[in-house]
Amino acid sequence: MALFNLFPIANKAKIVCLIAVVASAASVFDTTTPLSSTQPILKQELLEIQKQTVSARPVFSSIENTAVRKSVFFNYLLPAIEIKNAEILKLRSSINNDELSAEALEKLAFKYRLDKDATKEEILVAIDILPPSLVLAQAANESNWGRSRFAQDHNNYFGLWCFSKGCGTVPRNRDEGATHEVATFSSLKGSVDYYVLNLNRNQAYHNLRTIRKEQRDNGNLVTGLALAKGLTPYAQTGDEYVASIRSLIRYNKLEQYDL
Repeated sequence: MALFNLFPIANKAKIVCLIAVVASAASVFDTTTPLSSTQPILKQELLEIQKQTVSARPVFSSIENTAVRKSVFFNYLLPAIEIKNAEILKLRSSINNDELSAEALEKLAFKYRLDKDATKEEILVAIDILPPSLVLAQAANESNWGRSRFAQDHNNYFGLWCFSKGCGTVPRNRDEGATHEVATFSSLKGSVDYYVLNLNRNQAYHNLRTIRKEQRDNGNLVTGLALAKGLTPYAQTGDEYVASIRSLIRYNKLEQYDL
């Protein structure tokens, strides 16, 4: 449930309750400078935030209170992540139950950059969910909690690149001779869809998919903390990047979404 569905702004008593809740939740949401109980959310700030979140995409840069911004960020992205994972689970069920034709399986193999005659088992290694904790942590890291230019203007929450001229937006500090652009999406769904596809088919993330398969084979829950180890190619900082993603997951208690 979104934070703002919990109270009507006009109800003064509930505003007081919200201030107390946000203050106590600060240690969960803030990864750098936790709010103290002496930092209440002003009524005017609540009014402004409510106006911003009426639209499909919140204006994260205008939400000054860190705890509230993070709560709004998680609540905005989580439904799209859950919908995508539900789509994948449905497709996995169809594959497992032999409900797809040979032609359909061949198209999936092509989409996921597998051999034309890939087995059902090989296809299932590629077509699988990504734990919400991992997706949320990467989105927060790559988009600066929704405040980056590419997130705000182009729905790119994951720092995704494309490599054909005009496919996206040229970054301001692109190295001389580089040809990549930052991908542009028409919606949050488009961003999530491409991010999931990228991790599920890009050869760079073969290790991530191997870890996920091992988790499943061993009857374990597929978690963001486990899969984060396969993200070393995602950023130039490699292992430091993995550590930062795991820290985001732990500090913000994002494991709860993987259950």
